[in-house]
Amino acid sequence: QVQLVESGGGLVQAGGSLRLSCAASGSIVSSYLMSWYRQAPGKEREWVATISVDGSTYNADSVKGRFTISRDNAKNTMYLQMNSLKPEDTAVYYCHANNLKGRIFWGQGTQVTVSS
Repeated sequence: QVQLVESGGGLVQAGGSLRLSCAASGSIVSSYLMSWYRQAPGKEREWVATISVDGSTYNADSVKGRFTISRDNAKNTMYLQMNSLKPEDTAVYYCHANNLKGRIFWGQGTQVTVSS
């Protein structure tokens, strides 16, 4: 069973930066579609960014130019570098893995709080 463990969340002032990590128990980071999602209080979970098997990256409009998704295949870890953080970025951030063949995994989430 694959496990995804997020880390790196915390409290930061508006304009600050954080880097989230998602460590996978198996060697899936290079072979799965890896994504970040977030869920703010009272809102539905929303997609943030994706890195595909070939390394292409995609970002939601709300984070373009501020967030960067990446991965380290040797460490089986995916990252989300978040810069110029805004209070509206406050949410629980989740790691997501999808092999597009029916296997989907979620991490437990890490809290990001941005103060104004």
